[in-house]
Amino acid sequence: MAEKNTSPQEPAKASNPLRIVIIGTLLAIALIWGGSKVYHSLLYVETDNAQIEGDIYPVISRVPGKVAEVLASDNQPVNKGDTLILLDATDYEVRRDIAAAELLSAQAEVKAVTEQAHAAQASASAAEATSRKQQADLARNNNLRQQEVISQAEFDAVKAGAQAASAQYASAGNNYQAALAEIPLKMAEIKKCEAKLREAELQLSYTSITAPASGQVSKKNVQTGQYVSPGQQLIALVGSKDLWIVANFKETQLEKIIVGEPVIIKVDAYPGKEFKGKVESLSSGTGAKFAMLPPDNASGNFIKVTQRIPVKILFTEKPDKHHPLAAGMNVTVEVKAK
Repeated sequence: MAEKNTSPQEPAKASNPLRIVIIGTLLAIALIWGGSKVYHSLLYVETDNAQIEGDIYPVISRVPGKVAEVLASDNQPVNKGDTLILLDATDYEVRRDIAAAELLSAQAEVKAVTEQAHAAQASASAAEATSRKQQADLARNNNLRQQEVISQAEFDAVKAGAQAASAQYASAGNNYQAALAEIPLKMAEIKKCEAKLREAELQLSYTSITAPASGQVSKKNVQTGQYVSPGQQLIALVGSKDLWIVANFKETQLEKIIVGEPVIIKVDAYPGKEFKGKVESLSSGTGAKFAMLPPDNASGNFIKVTQRIPVKILFTEKPDKHHPLAAGMNVTVEVKAK
């Protein structure tokens, strides 16, 4: 009976070394993993309070009008200067034509006033010649009268003719000066009409709304037939060239962060994929300081809260086509500590 009781305990004794090996291996793995994490935490400063940012260009209307056609679609890549929206241009074409007609009318008036000035100048020249002749006749007849060669009546007639010629010359000169003074006023009217025409042409050109920069249509708030107002944002374009990261580190972590240090970037959308970057700059104010209602620690009960400092991080390698990045994506960044 004693031999039968000892036989079942032998496998248990044999399994103890295997169990010890397994437990030891697991402990070693845990120690190695934990040690690597501790070592990594000493070398890098990490935060998951970070997002990808990009330039967002608003596409706005500069004139009011009815949308005639929308040429852009959601998520469409566009280049700078591409036409995105067309407004109904009929009213603006009429205004341009009216301004062009007013300019032609002003130019015709300047031409007419110039011709009047030339005619007045010719009349003044003729009146001047007549006046000189009459004055010469008056001088001769005055000598003849003193010699009593002619009668007083004849002399008075010559004298009256000379005075009339002088008056006509003065009047012609005044008309010429008045015509000359009218020319600058008409020229100013031309300038005014030219400005109105340029304004009308500008207003007409604004009915074709183009992309302010190259990028991707990310938010379209316009439809055909919609009436838009000046300053109304119709489309948002996200710049396609430059993307960066704004990471909000705790103020207690800034001691280990310096500009130019390499950064490991992990995007939540691509687990296991790492991107490379570098610290570009640190903000001169905390995020709370630029909030709509910044905290005022001078009033009420003071509670110390660890602040976050925005840190701008640039990509040092371009993302490949298999891992496209978009503004607003969540990321985790690890900055190599100094």
